Amino acid sequence: MNPQIESFISSKRIAVVGFSRTGKKFGNMAGKELMARGYEIFPVHPDVLEINGLTCYPNLKSLNGMVDSLLISIPPANVPPVLEEAAQTGLTHIWLQQGSWSKEVQQTADRLGLPVVSKKCILMYAPPVTSVHKFHRTIKSIFGGL
Repeated sequence: MNPQIESFISSKRIAVVGFSRTGKKFGNMAGKELMARGYEIFPVHPDVLEINGLTCYPNLKSLNGMVDSLLISIPPANVPPVLEEAAQTGLTHIWLQQGSWSKEVQQTADRLGLPVVSKKCILMYAPPVTSVHKFHRTIKSIFGGL
């Protein structure tokens, strides 16, 4: 497995940028799934104090020292400032969930010297992998790409 992926999934305290108030975005679903898998989740939302009973943090700086990794699940146009803040806070385990990556986002990560996992679904890698994600993981392992 990719060392960046191994490093990310071995950390257990993850900031998640992409929780929504409605609870209908992938960030919310991923956060819930990751908590069920034993991860501690810290939602980052600039305008909300709590979502689904979880305390939200206004930015990554407010989580200084509390998290090991960062999962980003927002549109690519909004990602560069998050990467800038991640670099400022020293976060180096960063996962760009599918749909958050773009050429410009990758250029920002490269400029900042941030290694990122991109174009992959966190739920196919964070153990234990279950349900449809387990099926997708099996197919990827057969045909390469894990």
